[in-house]
Amino acid sequence: MAGNIDQSLQELMNVDGAIGCCIADYTSGMTLGATGSTVDLELAAAGITQVVKAKMRTMKELGISGEIDDILITLQDQFHVIRPTAKHKGLFIYLVLDKTRANLALARRKVSNVEAGIEI
Repeated sequence: MAGNIDQSLQELMNVDGAIGCCIADYTSGMTLGATGSTVDLELAAAGITQVVKAKMRTMKELGISGEIDDILITLQDQFHVIRPTAKHKGLFIYLVLDKTRANLALARRKVSNVEAGIEI
């Protein structure tokens, strides 16, 4: 299981196809830690903050109970996995994967395992 933020990020980067990842606060858009390349993760996390907030707001307006497990954005060459953390309200994990090298099911499972073990 993951421990602190740096350990968690390193575990995520060990996922096949991982390009970059971060842990961020969706209340502020601030990144707590990031690693990887080709994507400006701080800018991406700030944008993803709006996605997470919009989905939570929509769920509330529709009367949908429960929590978001994850949000998946599929691009031509990449998968973007966004997972709000259950234990640390306001935080989310963001993992960017190369679509040609990644196994999405395994990546989602790894993100879930890392999320369960994050200690802040």
